[in-house]
Amino acid sequence: MPRLDRAIFLVPIAHRGLFDVAAGRIENTRSAFQAAIDADLGIECDVRPAAGGLPVVFHDDEIDRLIDGSGPVADLTAEDLDQLRYRGQDEAILTFTGLLELVGGRVPLLVEIKSEWAPPDHSFLFRVCRMAAYYDGPIALMSFDPAVIAVVKQYAPQVPRGIISGSYEGEGWWNDKIDASRAARLRDLAEGEDTNPDFYAYEVQALQLPAPKRVRERLGLPLFTWTVRTPEDRQLAEQFADAPIFENGSLELEARAVSDGADDVSAASGLQQPTAYAP
Repeated sequence: MPRLDRAIFLVPIAHRGLFDVAAGRIENTRSAFQAAIDADLGIECDVRPAAGGLPVVFHDDEIDRLIDGSGPVADLTAEDLDQLRYRGQDEAILTFTGLLELVGGRVPLLVEIKSEWAPPDHSFLFRVCRMAAYYDGPIALMSFDPAVIAVVKQYAPQVPRGIISGSYEGEGWWNDKIDASRAARLRDLAEGEDTNPDFYAYEVQALQLPAPKRVRERLGLPLFTWTVRTPEDRQLAEQFADAPIFENGSLELEARAVSDGADDVSAASGLQQPTAYAP
């Protein structure tokens, strides 16, 4: 029996929360997640290990882009997490425990487990899986790295799990860590089938490739798509996928208001168009 509840999860999902830099809501922070909860949107977030394998909510492997500091996330101690703040904000890096406490089962949660394509860190993954397994709310775990999902299957077989993929073309696709032949296998979803994914998430601009079509038409599995930002992306998502993982909050909320028959969508406007996405 599929573990992913379509009725709960196949809804608009706010990528890294409903963040809006202009409004002071930074990606993957408490304020961005609270905004998504207030708007009754699903949440996508990133989890990676800090020092000692402590799961924290952060996208990049280095803190420099967003934090007043420098260095790898993997080196951050509990004391560092208490002291460091997002640049220009009085917000600390959330632990995975802190995120789960904040969301509290109110909206579905899609958790991307970050991978740098090294052998999986079993200590870190065991902690993530244990927290997800005991979480009282809708949660699913996913990763670009099929080896990570194999470990998730081992440690949390009852938690929905999925594989993220896309074109594997251009910048940002770990060209220094993945050779062309493996990139093609990952693009074609030829790795990880033995992990028995409950869903896939595929790059929106690549939805017309054979692999995502196979997910829906032959495998009959749910297909999320990332990252939906424009009206053109939304059209692709509606035609070729089951649910969008989006960044342009104004676009998503206005579309929802129109579909609900609302006359006034002004409350949905004013969110900042995000910058380019990196996997």
